[in-house]
Amino acid sequence: MDARFAVTPPGEEPSGLDGPRTKIAIAAVLSAMVLVVLDAAIANVALPTIARSLRVTPAMSICVITAYQSSLVMALLPCAALGESVGYRKVFTMGVALFAGASVLCALSPTLPWLVAARFLQGFGGAAVMSLGVALLRTVVPHSRLGIAIGWNALAVALSSAAGPTIGAAILSTAGWPWLFAVNLPLGALVLLASRALPPVIGTGHRLDLISTAMNAGAFASLVIGAELLPTLPVLASALIVAAIATLTALVLRERTKEAPLIPLDLLASGSFRLSVMASVLCFMGVASALVALPFHLQHELGLSVWMTGLYLTPWPLTVAAAAPLAARFTHRVSTAWLCAAGGVCLAVGLVAAAIWHSQGSQLPLIGFIMLCGLGFGLFQVPNNQNMFLSAPRNRSGAAGGIQGTARLTGQTIGAILMTLLFTLASADAAPRIAMGIAAVFALAAGVVSVLRVCTEQ
Repeated sequence: MDARFAVTPPGEEPSGLDGPRTKIAIAAVLSAMVLVVLDAAIANVALPTIARSLRVTPAMSICVITAYQSSLVMALLPCAALGESVGYRKVFTMGVALFAGASVLCALSPTLPWLVAARFLQGFGGAAVMSLGVALLRTVVPHSRLGIAIGWNALAVALSSAAGPTIGAAILSTAGWPWLFAVNLPLGALVLLASRALPPVIGTGHRLDLISTAMNAGAFASLVIGAELLPTLPVLASALIVAAIATLTALVLRERTKEAPLIPLDLLASGSFRLSVMASVLCFMGVASALVALPFHLQHELGLSVWMTGLYLTPWPLTVAAAAPLAARFTHRVSTAWLCAAGGVCLAVGLVAAAIWHSQGSQLPLIGFIMLCGLGFGLFQVPNNQNMFLSAPRNRSGAAGGIQGTARLTGQTIGAILMTLLFTLASADAAPRIAMGIAAVFALAAGVVSVLRVCTEQ
């Protein structure tokens, strides 16, 4: 058998692929990430148009987003476990195929319930891509270049996030909203074709515990839905959040004796891995809080138009895209813990500076502050993810990817809940500044937790 196409046994550390196949395999993973991230960003822009077209209220149209987020967070850990069991490539390609097929259903949706159901299916496909993407990159590139590969992944995600609103607006200006989902099909087909270059890593054969999977799904769905309902139905929302915490606790107790638990308790036993997960949750709490507060601050406090607000925020993801590859190169020279700490500090300083900047005089310095936020997030994200994956054995790369995605979505959800409470309790003028201050505290806390990893690395 050609060595380039050899099946990699679980737990063995390959040196990466050779020749053109390497580039095709990397392109398959990164293109799938672009497909998933771009679709989410585009769908957010389309909500008003979808609401008018399907004759539903704006509040009801938000279910299009909630359905996707719910299924995504429900399926991240199960998809990671399934990938470890039957093989990363198999589950990854199934996820891409499901995502593309669900995109067809989205484009053909005649009613809101149909569209919500199709978006729910899309989330399952997206979860397979997001949980196994870096695990597949780890089988493609040499061990020494994993940090750079993670930087490429962060670059693809950041550019897709930045381009999503513009691409969505361009499509809506010339075609109906179903085309927002139909455009996924050509890229999806190319990804499926390119994914044949990915190495067919042998799975462990561990059976997926269906009861644990159901508990995991119920817990995270309750958390996401509870967060969405908090402003309008606080009692029901609080009950759902409490139920989510109780279910997660029961799931941990159920899984703690297993060799490869659905919630990767074996990986969390490592101090370095555990601290990276905690730092990730804190950082995404800060980022989610900031991205809720900044538009209000720019429009209400500084008087910018919606268009100008979008322009002022665009440097954030663009700076992340520029910083991610740079951070990846520095991981070979500087401890990832110190890089993450520097990123947390930059993010916190940028947020504080933006919060205290007054509307008098030029507003151009705000662009610098927002770029500093993007630089901080880029410096934090790549080294933190690299440490997370390198702290996990190769045969648990899927679980590491699942917990990494879950940490991100958990942080975003908690950040959104806190911002909802803050905007309910504080005045419209004070809430954005307070929110950015809170976001800065979370970012700084992420940096401090990262510094604690220095002790575990010595």
